Amino acid sequence: MKTKITLLIALFFSLSFGFSQNEQECGTKLSLMAEAAKAKNYEAAYAPFKWLRENCPKYNLAIYQYGEKILENFVETKEDKKTYILELTEMWNDRVQYFPSKTEAGKVMVDACLLKYDNKEALGLSTQQLYDCFDNAYKTDKENFTSTKGLYLYFKLAVDLYDAGSMTAQQLFDKYDDVAEKIEYEVEDNTNKLNKLLAKKDAGTALSKREAKYEKYHGQMIDAFGKVADGIDSQLGKRANCDNLIPLYTKNFDANKDNAEWLQRALNKMYQKECTDDPLFIKIVNRKYELSPDADTAYYLYLKTGEERYLTESLNLQTDPFKKSKLVKKIALGLKKRGSFGKARQYFQEALSLNPSDKTPHIYIASMYASSANSCGDTTFNKQAVFWLAAQEASKAGSAGAKYAESYNAKAPSKSQIFNEGNQGQTIKIGCWIGRSVTVPSL
Repeated sequence: MKTKITLLIALFFSLSFGFSQNEQECGTKLSLMAEAAKAKNYEAAYAPFKWLRENCPKYNLAIYQYGEKILENFVETKEDKKTYILELTEMWNDRVQYFPSKTEAGKVMVDACLLKYDNKEALGLSTQQLYDCFDNAYKTDKENFTSTKGLYLYFKLAVDLYDAGSMTAQQLFDKYDDVAEKIEYEVEDNTNKLNKLLAKKDAGTALSKREAKYEKYHGQMIDAFGKVADGIDSQLGKRANCDNLIPLYTKNFDANKDNAEWLQRALNKMYQKECTDDPLFIKIVNRKYELSPDADTAYYLYLKTGEERYLTESLNLQTDPFKKSKLVKKIALGLKKRGSFGKARQYFQEALSLNPSDKTPHIYIASMYASSANSCGDTTFNKQAVFWLAAQEASKAGSAGAKYAESYNAKAPSKSQIFNEGNQGQTIKIGCWIGRSVTVPSL
């Protein structure tokens, strides 16, 4: 009995010593790797990095943080890129496995897909394999799939598969809706955060340095996601014209008449592609309204019937400021298209109050002023003076409105015209629906 106890104690100390020795060696190797990597001596850092991955992959997150720098350098500088690309993607997978709470899986997975896409020839990857990579990242961790380039390529690959006959039209449209809704979510998230900062500034409180950086960041992200939205619309192009959409939705209507999401997506796509004159549109609208009425469906009913009660219902149903601003702007654009400029301006101004970070309504208002110059001015000079008002309005949109403001100012009265009129500094009242005044610049 005493012999057994002695053996157990010996085994315990042996194991404890082994663990302690191994942990000590892990620490030593980590230190060697970190020092070499900090000095950008990636050749020297590679050996301890390899040892750490093989012997103590759970030891410290720094293994993967420095490992990423080492392998990314090798991908850029080594002739055998393929080996290190594969090793880098495997390392990212290990990080997700061993440090899940400290790793945004979606981001890491998308980074791996982007790396594979950029090196698809060297890796010999097909369109289907690349699409599956992005699709797996999206389905695994949609929340952290926030790469603008990743979202664009995800849909572009879907288009390539559709063109090759490997994806159906319905699958392509579904994927478009997936990506478009994800983009809208990210735009809304950044918009809400930006508007909070703008409200703080409007209240007279200065932003901290950190808040100022976030103000710039959120604005940049809104612009970036906006460009991606334009990009996927361009990719979809004529593949989703009325000639394709109407037969597809007609064929699938009965199978999806109780599917509110399918009905809403079909309506949105038909509206976007201007297929609203087809009887199928009102058929889907009526079914969606019967099944699950919401702000969008009520608005579509207003478009088809012209009944103000549906417009009122639409505005009442939508309570989210961001979504309501989009709805109000949509209403304004519809009124602008029909030539109801005065009413359109009211809705554009409401959209600005609901979402101060979206300055595009200023550009639309400016364009209405410019197009009304001939009808709202009583003399040649005063007609041209309307362009000053248009330029002032466009300039409120910041950099986005700069080119419009420049164009409008070029159409406004010249210095010689002002001199000949002798009215510098005077106020000109602009009539008709505009009902605004503009001051003639001083020479």
